[in-house]
Amino acid sequence: MTIRDQLSDALYGLGWGTVKKLPEPVAVRLGRTIADLAWKQRGAGVRRLEDNYARVVPGASPEQLAELSRAGMRSYLRYWMESFRLPVWSPERIEAAFDLEGLHHLTDGLATGRGVVLALPHLANWDLAGAWAITRLGIPFTTVAERLKPETLYDRFVAYREGLGMEVLPHDGGAAFGLLARRLRAGGLVCLVADRDLSASGVEVEFFGATARMPAGPALLAQQTGALLLPATLWYDDSPVMRGRVHPPIEVPETGTRAERTSVMTQALADVFARGIADHPQDWHMLQRLWLADLDPAASAEKGTA
Repeated sequence: MTIRDQLSDALYGLGWGTVKKLPEPVAVRLGRTIADLAWKQRGAGVRRLEDNYARVVPGASPEQLAELSRAGMRSYLRYWMESFRLPVWSPERIEAAFDLEGLHHLTDGLATGRGVVLALPHLANWDLAGAWAITRLGIPFTTVAERLKPETLYDRFVAYREGLGMEVLPHDGGAAFGLLARRLRAGGLVCLVADRDLSASGVEVEFFGATARMPAGPALLAQQTGALLLPATLWYDDSPVMRGRVHPPIEVPETGTRAERTSVMTQALADVFARGIADHPQDWHMLQRLWLADLDPAASAEKGTA
């Protein structure tokens, strides 16, 4: 393990060990202070956030993008402060922290016994939404976690989410897909953060006027198992309560090859994600490169898409 990995693991460990013990108003102020400090330093993550927001809010001035990235960092640190504290929140506190529209799409889908794939982007706090589903609705679910370095940090994330009641699988391609499919065939719920492809073999979609790549997994699982595919979006407002919406299902096209159906369904997901992100851009925590032109500018220039 490198020194940088050791430091990362130690800092996250400190967060989970210390922040959850703070009074909530103190934790809120601490999160905002850290966010503002990080924003003022204008590190790579903040600059990438502004570049991504520039696609979401075309025509925004540099000053507007700077203010948006400041709000974005505050939202991002709110996510972290809540996540550090979730393990010690009471069931009543978790239930009061989230308000969900369109819940009937989820409960009606599960009632059919088909299984449900709930797909969402990196908006607001998806861990809180998951904890709410388990606590308020009594609905267990399975999800997938990106393997992080160092391995001890990944283990912390898995233990944290399992402590909230989730079944967590590593992002290991076929092995994870097979188990997710079995859970769905048994009528279960699978929740996937699905706005960033981690495999480099995802589906190309038009996203805010440029080409991005998103994972094929949600659409493939729905086709293979007969499960319902539901998009969801989350956001914060000026209250302590996070808001969310489950959108109507993405239907499997009646014609076309599997690849063609997957492309159509993934584009439909991207469209729903885009509307949710456009409505609440500051809550989209995308501090990584996403669009193909940003991932490989040289290749994009050769294609005339840079």
